[in-house]
Amino acid sequence: MGTQPHPLPTPATEAGREGLSALLAKPRRALVAVDFDGTLADIVPDPEQARAHPGAVPALAALAPRVGSVAVLTGRPAAVAVRYGGFAGVAGLEHLVVLGHYGVERWDAVSGEVRAPAPHPGVAAVRDELPALLATAGPWEGLWIEEKGGRAVAVHTRRASDPQAAFEALREPLARLAARHGLIVEPGRMVLELRPPGVDKGVALAAYVREVSAEAVLYAGDDLGDLTAYAAVDKLRSEGVPGLLLCSGTEVAELAGRADLVFGGPAELVGFLGDLAERLPG
Repeated sequence: MGTQPHPLPTPATEAGREGLSALLAKPRRALVAVDFDGTLADIVPDPEQARAHPGAVPALAALAPRVGSVAVLTGRPAAVAVRYGGFAGVAGLEHLVVLGHYGVERWDAVSGEVRAPAPHPGVAAVRDELPALLATAGPWEGLWIEEKGGRAVAVHTRRASDPQAAFEALREPLARLAARHGLIVEPGRMVLELRPPGVDKGVALAAYVREVSAEAVLYAGDDLGDLTAYAAVDKLRSEGVPGLLLCSGTEVAELAGRADLVFGGPAELVGFLGDLAERLPG
């Protein structure tokens, strides 16, 4: 006798239960979309050291052939997410799509290529002015500037002596700097990202749902930047497309409070994706 699949947790909301039921009933018409940092990969002090949880690729590779589409939707450059995730050349992930920079960039496993428009000129201007601004904003040792392929710049405060105080102190001056160059500031878990307006995970997710004609959507995230994707799923629900919202971790109360299922972190969320794959026909 074969082993029985692990039981799946019950979503906290009726809409979530409908979303999970639709995914189980029509997996070949479903889209599974997941964030990277904090969702497939643990949050680490140095973002360049982030790597997908060891179970992430096996779980996605087991799930992908059983559902209509799988996508990774991240604020990172697409090529960086592919490299840190270990997604290239994996059996089962031949049709994986990685939407980087909130959907501005796109990597397709089929071609192995990244497609993207020209960067916003304000990003380069902000990058040049940031060091001087940070030097005069306060005695915040340990700040980390992350350049995101010329499409965004992020200031991480996680390694500062007082991460939250540094985060709060920098919000206003960084917002002014961003506004001068036609950018916006996207706050996250001890990170402030300066990037072009008009592009977010909700826009990218809704566009990809239309592209693949998904009839059910699962979205998993962990941070404030995922709220727009949550809103996109809520809108799809109102239009008759069932959706399931997953949250990795409880640090961002605003996100966890809107999720249908909340997990302790990437390890638990990846485990759920693996369990879900076991429940679907091959």
